[in-house]
Amino acid sequence: LGLGQSSESVYVAEEAKIAFVIRIRGINGVSPRTKKILQLLRLRQIHNGVFVRLNSATIKMLRLVENYVSYGYPNLKSVRELVYKRGFGKVNGQRIPLFDNSVIEKRLGTRNIVCVEDLIHEIYTCGPNFKAANNFLWP
Repeated sequence: LGLGQSSESVYVAEEAKIAFVIRIRGINGVSPRTKKILQLLRLRQIHNGVFVRLNSATIKMLRLVENYVSYGYPNLKSVRELVYKRGFGKVNGQRIPLFDNSVIEKRLGTRNIVCVEDLIHEIYTCGPNFKAANNFLWP
């Protein structure tokens, strides 16, 4: 072993790429800045939940609205359960349940997302089409 290396290696888990954010407080007495951040996060109603890609900007936004939201870092199983149980797609401004892969294929087929599992994979891995996949999901 070289200098500064030990035989004991320490496992450091990589940082989460996404967070799941749920709005937990209503609108009364919310400052304009906080209200704007909640709008940018697509959390217009209480109990709405969205996936958010974590970067320095979104982490700062989450810190500013901490009193109004609850958030965590989901694992693959959690993402899968949320999409299957509570997932709805946005088609022409309408809320459509994800009962059929053809709904997903019509909207996201051009981006190589053709089924629910592709959608879950894209969101969990924060892939190149994360924004399109996340916008397709109803908040």
